[in-house]
Amino acid sequence: GKFESLKSVAEERESQLSVLEITLAQEKKQAADQTASLSSRLSEKERMHRELRVEFDSFKEAFEAINREFQLTFRQLFGGGGAGLRVVDEEDVLESGIDIAAQPPGKKLQNVLLLSGGEKAMTAIALLFAIFRYRPSPFCLLDEVDAPLDDANIGRFLTMLRELRDTTQFIIITHSRKTMEMADQLYG
Repeated sequence: GKFESLKSVAEERESQLSVLEITLAQEKKQAADQTASLSSRLSEKERMHRELRVEFDSFKEAFEAINREFQLTFRQLFGGGGAGLRVVDEEDVLESGIDIAAQPPGKKLQNVLLLSGGEKAMTAIALLFAIFRYRPSPFCLLDEVDAPLDDANIGRFLTMLRELRDTTQFIIITHSRKTMEMADQLYG
């Protein structure tokens, strides 16, 4: 009787303990797998964060250098005044737009969209040349960029173009006699 009953209870408890040990081993393995997965995801997140930081720092360095050059090229092309670049959304610099502000000599500071055609062209040329000063390109194609410019502005444009043609080959489509006179070769 009693012994049989105790033996039966002990066997049942032993069976339950075995199941519990198996379940515990499985849960322990799952926890270890989850820990490894979490650790891997954290490492990946840290790697991505470092890469993003490098991209951000690289963008910031380039942006600041180009902005400094833009301020110089703008003053050179306009014979004075001032200009600058500004990131629209400081919280999301890598996805943000860029505002271009320009103040030709004798005018108030304004968004580039409010400038005259010639002023817009000169501002765009100043920005392009600022980028080339930061990181020259082997060649550049300019199509009628001098069209909205008067002779004085074409002269300043050509002066800066001469400075940059040591590092960049310019292919210029133009109707300006002054620009054509500066060319090494003419086609058309």
